[in-house]
Amino acid sequence: MAGPHNRKSPPSGTTRRTALGLIMGAPLLSACSGVQQTLNQYSTPEAGPSAGPQQQPQAIGTGQVKVGLILPLSASGNAGVAAQSMRNAAEMALAEFQNPNIQLLIKDDAGSPQGASQGTQQALSEGAEIILGPLFAGSVPAAAQLTRPRGTSMIAFSTDSSVAGRGVYLLSFLPESDINRIVDYASGIGKHSFAAMVPENAYGNVVEAAFKQAVSRKNGRVVAFEKYGADRATPARNVAQALGQADALLIADDGDSVVATADALTAAGANLRNIQLLGTGLWDNPRVSASPVLQGGLYAAPDPAGFRSFAGRYRTKFGGEPVRTATLAYDAVALVAALARTQGAQRFAPETLTNPSGFAGIDGLFRFRSDGTNERGLAVMKVASGGSTAVAGSPKSFGA
Repeated sequence: MAGPHNRKSPPSGTTRRTALGLIMGAPLLSACSGVQQTLNQYSTPEAGPSAGPQQQPQAIGTGQVKVGLILPLSASGNAGVAAQSMRNAAEMALAEFQNPNIQLLIKDDAGSPQGASQGTQQALSEGAEIILGPLFAGSVPAAAQLTRPRGTSMIAFSTDSSVAGRGVYLLSFLPESDINRIVDYASGIGKHSFAAMVPENAYGNVVEAAFKQAVSRKNGRVVAFEKYGADRATPARNVAQALGQADALLIADDGDSVVATADALTAAGANLRNIQLLGTGLWDNPRVSASPVLQGGLYAAPDPAGFRSFAGRYRTKFGGEPVRTATLAYDAVALVAALARTQGAQRFAPETLTNPSGFAGIDGLFRFRSDGTNERGLAVMKVASGGSTAVAGSPKSFGA
């Protein structure tokens, strides 16, 4: 890999390149070590109107296997910034992969479904065998209308699992993985009665379904479940009254909202020091670490080993900080490069992409499900004022 990193020396017989070992026959994309930046795992930048005309077509690499990369490069605000960072990460992945047989066809969708359709059509007409992107949920179906009839797979970056499906795989951070990991861990340390407070929005709906399924799978019980909007006081009182029957409390929201919810519970009479607090990767936030009542809380997140080294190499190459979603573009490009090298004509077929052994990237293990969603191997982190520490590492392989 380019640039300094903290990873231990690879075992003999491996090479210093971004990929490959094998996990049960599936290509393994190696992740470098380090400490993860503060992130809002599930935030997707808001798409703004195009800041100008779509950028001229770009290509990176000269390999025979053509891969389309659809990003909102000319979208305004955070969306365009994120897209440029992801494009840089894709370029970095090719640079760090030893002699990749890949040519990336970069297409600007300007953050719109129409742009995604146009960009996908251009990439396919130029010979793309697989499409990476788009970033926004609204653009994924527009692109899929073109890839599905051709039997071309797509690896998109949206966090909305409703746009996943046949031939459309999501390489994003999905809340379901966090919930499954933290409930499984809590059950393993003897927690069987759960309470929860989640926001009344699309994220909260996804968390609710995943949480209730995960608790049921572990033969646990949900003693209280409340959603909140602008007013947290009433839901907090309801949960506080039920906490005597619970041994774990899930608060699933972003950092500022988690602190506000914990404060509302305290105001309602809850003693949060007497219960195991649980959270998602959104807890990886300085506000959470600084909150006295959240100390000792546990949350699931990517192993913090990978992102710091990635960010360091990115800074060396591009002179700035990567956005958190940049690793998705890096891992997607590293994955297609690995598959192109090892899997022959079936390199991007559904049965190849959905190998149950999965793949390993910057953020640890991941695998695609046949329904297009993904599963990630996550660590369990413990909130502490000096920064979160891992109490359980990410798995080295997926269970049978």
